[in-house]
Amino acid sequence: MALRADDLIDRRRLRRKLTFWRVAALGVAAAALIALSAWVYNDDFTGSAVDHIAKVRIEGTITEDEDLIKRLETIRQSAKVKGVILSIDSPGGTTVGGESIFEEVRKLAADKPVVAEVGTLAASAGYMIASAADHIVARKSSMVGSIGVLIQYPDVSGLMDKLGIKLEEVKSSPLKASPSPFKPTNDDERAMVRKLILDSYDWFVGIVAERRKMTREQALALADGSIFTGRQALANHLIDAVGGETEAIDWLATKGVDAKLKVVEWKDTEGRGSFLFSKTMARTIASAFGLPDAGGDVIHEIGADRLFLDGLVSVWHP
Repeated sequence: MALRADDLIDRRRLRRKLTFWRVAALGVAAAALIALSAWVYNDDFTGSAVDHIAKVRIEGTITEDEDLIKRLETIRQSAKVKGVILSIDSPGGTTVGGESIFEEVRKLAADKPVVAEVGTLAASAGYMIASAADHIVARKSSMVGSIGVLIQYPDVSGLMDKLGIKLEEVKSSPLKASPSPFKPTNDDERAMVRKLILDSYDWFVGIVAERRKMTREQALALADGSIFTGRQALANHLIDAVGGETEAIDWLATKGVDAKLKVVEWKDTEGRGSFLFSKTMARTIASAFGLPDAGGDVIHEIGADRLFLDGLVSVWHP
């Protein structure tokens, strides 16, 4: 019995030691994560402690993006940023989203040289944002343009008739809550929507004419919703050169930016939280344990979020 009691005491001591070292290991891991968080946060959002060229990606469906606006403002105020590359790959999005980013890019360009580098696509609001830069480069096979504005809404009145469903409504005036998907659009409603569209379209065309140094007639000729390859866009003066990041840096060099400076991408910090609590960390942990991507947004990745845009939109639908 004495031997069994000694064995039990030894086991308890061993368990205490193992518990201590496990806690210590977790503490070390937590400290490492905090250090990594500080490093990633400082490097990815605030750029670099040395002079550099800031790169900002604008991708996917464009909506009002407060984080992007704050990032552009921080870049504008940073003395270490000598030039900016906007890497654009977007089919467009809401007109208001494009307008807000356009205005912020213009503020940035007043203080630092800004060049837009088009990837696969810069259409509608995506091209609106690109036009805010001082110089635009695109690949020969990039798609550029789709200058215009639209409102789309379904008409399910035929389906409602088949199902025996009807809508009852009391309105303060005939055009309130119009157009509606629950009844066919009449001429007055269509005229109201058209005036709304044409006013925003007029504003968009004016931006293109001003930024691309065209007459209004030249801009209107290109603003029929058409998309162009990079080569066609160059011929139509919608971009300034074909190429990629190298050509973007070469242009910045003509504005006094040292071409040898490092290009540092200023990334989305997902609410300016630390790496420890960010989606990036969530993806890392999920991947390590073989779990589904905890931070992924499948709807955004496949572009289906365009179906849920509200208000006036400037977007290219393939």
